[in-house]
Amino acid sequence: MKPWHSGILIATLLLTANASGVQKPTAQNPTVIRAGLLIDPEAGTATANQTIVIENGKITTVGARIAAPAGADVVDLSKYTVLPGLFDAHTHLCLDVNLRRDAGSYFYTTLRDPNAFRSIQGTVHARSMLEAGFTTVRDVGNEGNYACVSVRRAIDSGLIVGPTMLTAGRIIAPYGGQFALQPDKRDLAEPEYFFADTRDEMRKAIRENIHYGASVIKIVVDDQRYIYSEEDIRFIVAEAAAGGLKVAAHAWTGPGAHNAAAARVATIEHLNGASDEDLALAKRNGVIAVPTPLPEDLLQQFRPADVAKEEYAEELARLKSAHRQGVPIAFGTDAIFEAANSTRGETTMRWIDSYVAAGIPPKDLLRAMTVTAARALGVERERGTLRAGMAADIIATAGNPLDDVQTLKHAAFVMKNGKIVKSR
Repeated sequence: MKPWHSGILIATLLLTANASGVQKPTAQNPTVIRAGLLIDPEAGTATANQTIVIENGKITTVGARIAAPAGADVVDLSKYTVLPGLFDAHTHLCLDVNLRRDAGSYFYTTLRDPNAFRSIQGTVHARSMLEAGFTTVRDVGNEGNYACVSVRRAIDSGLIVGPTMLTAGRIIAPYGGQFALQPDKRDLAEPEYFFADTRDEMRKAIRENIHYGASVIKIVVDDQRYIYSEEDIRFIVAEAAAGGLKVAAHAWTGPGAHNAAAARVATIEHLNGASDEDLALAKRNGVIAVPTPLPEDLLQQFRPADVAKEEYAEELARLKSAHRQGVPIAFGTDAIFEAANSTRGETTMRWIDSYVAAGIPPKDLLRAMTVTAARALGVERERGTLRAGMAADIIATAGNPLDDVQTLKHAAFVMKNGKIVKSR
């Protein structure tokens, strides 16, 4: 294009924008929420008759007997319990396993569903997650060729409705990732995974992920006979930190969990094979655990009944052990399909049952679903609690989840960034 053509085009676009009445966004009216009970998940307490004042998507005041600002919209939740929006720190919104078609294997799903279709699935799941009360999620890969980055950008730009998202892009792993490849079909695991075995390959994988919009780095530390060493993981953590990103480590063996804990990743996912010593090391190094204990009846969709029963018992044992040792826990699910007659958001809530089965007290589960998860994702200065200066991510339930966590499964009210998404 010639320079003078460019100038005419720019001038025309500016004149068209002005003629169309394009203006800077105007401020929202203040919103006042009258809460019957207000939960502080950090303290594990509930306070009666509290008021929250919200302006421009953020909380400005929280307390008792606060007058509504002039022109404010008042939301009466005086018969409800109000608390921060919830987090799922380990999800896959652009992965939807078709149990019948794919024989329960997400490997076949990644081969059969194109990226465009997976973005549409992610769009639908994002909305259902928000409507269920999850105002923030961390999508940790298995999203094809950056499908979830596209979903996140559409949410951030206001094109679609969904939670605040952190997205991993392509999962970084030793050669083969989590799949068993064949020599004449070497590329079947890409772009789902980014194979990186040398330091140069690790650096390139991290930089490409950041360039294409990843906001967290996900690594598979094991799952093959060759695993990432502690030094490998330390290198990845440092390179990711240079770009301002945290590292989430998928660990499916004891040695993998140990190396990840020793290397001080932000979070260890699943914790399969992790010993009490590994968990103690994670606690000392400030690593947050993200167990993903699939409810037994859902696990049976993928495993024979006896195998599912044994695996479920092992997952609960790891969760109990991490809780007993005081390892900080963030709520994560690893949900990759929907239960019958349920949305992805409703299915995700089913993971609460595993925490109940493991004997985790309601106050500790709430902390895992809010403040600890916010810390794991690095957004604790913006989300996870209800106090002045925080984003107005708020939900309400008919009962008090400190008494009965099952009430979390039925959010009556959802607000994200000061905008009401759901209200009954």
